[in-house]
Amino acid sequence: MSTSPITQAAPLSLCAREPRVPADRLVAEMVPPPRFDAVRFDTYVPDPNQPSQIEAVKVLGPFAAGPGGAHASGAGRRKWFSKKPAAPTGPRGVYLDGGYGVGKTHLLASLWHATPAEPSLKAFGTFVELTNLVGALGFQQTVQTLGGHRLLCIDEFELDDPGDTVLVSTLLGKLVDAGVALAATSNTLPGKLGEGRFAAADFLREIQGLSARFRPLRIDGEDYRHRGLPEAPPPYSDEEVAKAAYATDGASLDAFPRLLEHLAKVHPSRYGALTDGLRAVCLTDVQPIADQSTALRLVVLADRLYDREVPVLASGMPFDRLFSEEMLNGGYRKKYFRAISRLTALARDAKGLVGQ
Repeated sequence: MSTSPITQAAPLSLCAREPRVPADRLVAEMVPPPRFDAVRFDTYVPDPNQPSQIEAVKVLGPFAAGPGGAHASGAGRRKWFSKKPAAPTGPRGVYLDGGYGVGKTHLLASLWHATPAEPSLKAFGTFVELTNLVGALGFQQTVQTLGGHRLLCIDEFELDDPGDTVLVSTLLGKLVDAGVALAATSNTLPGKLGEGRFAAADFLREIQGLSARFRPLRIDGEDYRHRGLPEAPPPYSDEEVAKAAYATDGASLDAFPRLLEHLAKVHPSRYGALTDGLRAVCLTDVQPIADQSTALRLVVLADRLYDREVPVLASGMPFDRLFSEEMLNGGYRKKYFRAISRLTALARDAKGLVGQ
């Protein structure tokens, strides 16, 4: 790497950040991520070759208007101190069943926006964020906090940890009994080799007694991030990445191996806070990842960067070579392909940082 002097202010460093996130922030931030602030059903562009995408919009619109929820019935948190209400009958939830990149999160966020309730009475988060909330508040407090909501949207329902799956299934059962409507998407179970999506029947079986509460909506299609878009740009040189980092206000600059070491010291629930205020992430010396624990941490970081639309400029190996063939053929394959897809999209977004 060139040692020529750079006169701009030094960039930020993710490795220098050790965020602390209070529990009340975890609750307040359970809204669609910034990338999905403006999405609505009418901004979803179905693939004309995939009728299931058009059908999903037709079903979700009425569902948004239909669920009563705890507060819509005039109840609220006081119900926890009075007689238990009768459990709602019929489906109280929808499950969006499809591969990565078909627009499930767009539709889930659109459902959140379309549901006629105050933001404080609707919650939106990933499965990991929901389990982190339970860890921060405790199970009973989480039930009371979310039990007065009208809608809970869970993106990327994790089905590869049996303990967490049972925990969240039990939580959802309590919330459904309280009148909260549910909507979810999910990830693939370990051992589902060669599958591009997680089957709805398997999802319904995993959430045990809640299966009757969900109406599955299958959404077919290819990853929209690759529909008609150019290939991801090749990695840049270390010098180009460093120059862009110094020239971009609010950019971070870190060596990829050191960043991976730092992620092991930060709880994944804080990865969102780790990226607060960043306008770009610049990484040098990107290398293949040797172990699965490190790889899964990077998946979470990639999700948070993608949610916040933070472009990623990198040198070293291209992102499609981050994970080994064994990883890409294993039980977490869907997560790794999603991470590659999202990092590739963010790499395209970073092209304008070079040559500033």
